[in-house]
Amino acid sequence: MLLDLNAFETKSSVGTTLPPRRLGTAERLLRSVRDIAGPLAEVVSHAEAPWASITFSGARHTLVLRFAGSDAVSDGEGFVTSLPEHEFRVRGQLVADATITRVDHELLPAPLMEVECEILLLSED
Repeated sequence: MLLDLNAFETKSSVGTTLPPRRLGTAERLLRSVRDIAGPLAEVVSHAEAPWASITFSGARHTLVLRFAGSDAVSDGEGFVTSLPEHEFRVRGQLVADATITRVDHELLPAPLMEVECEILLLSED
């Protein structure tokens, strides 16, 4: 005997859609960084630490990106040169500083580049 699942009423599944998820500041920043770094970049790590001065508050984001392969390394070199001057658009935030803190290159067994950067976001409130 087979059970007909359509014979049962399922109220929970009728008309229930989740509202769109709002992106947090860190996720918006990561999207911006990925846009600059290119599609071949892999975000290896991301850390966020609160930051404050007498007049401003915000967060310092430390990211490590890996570029594996010759095409990706080429994208990584472009990322290193363009990040410090890039005009970020992160809603509600001002990018006060974006610096490259470390670059590691490997040629063998395959081209690999790892880039660490720090981005200081200040709240516009």
